Amino acid sequence: MKLTTVLAVAIGLGALGACNNNTPQENAADNIEVNAEATADNLEEAADNTSNEAVEANLENQADATRAAGEKAADATRTSADADGNSAN
Repeated sequence: MKLTTVLAVAIGLGALGACNNNTPQENAADNIEVNAEATADNLEEAADNTSNEAVEANLENQADATRAAGEKAADATRTSADADGNSAN
């Protein structure tokens, strides 16, 4: 699990580093998404490693909810950046 997290964060940070024209809000939104994705990946890995079907389903549901919450928080961050005129677009 730790290797997956480190790899996901490294890829996310590498992608962020390639985009020099992003605003701080866009960078924050991207970080939110990367962290949510890494957490969800860890939950799915834990689900794959359990032999209890109920626990597996619960962990997979948590992973889905984590991704959705990350996307929602990132979208809210981007929307607030658009509203105050700090959008890179």
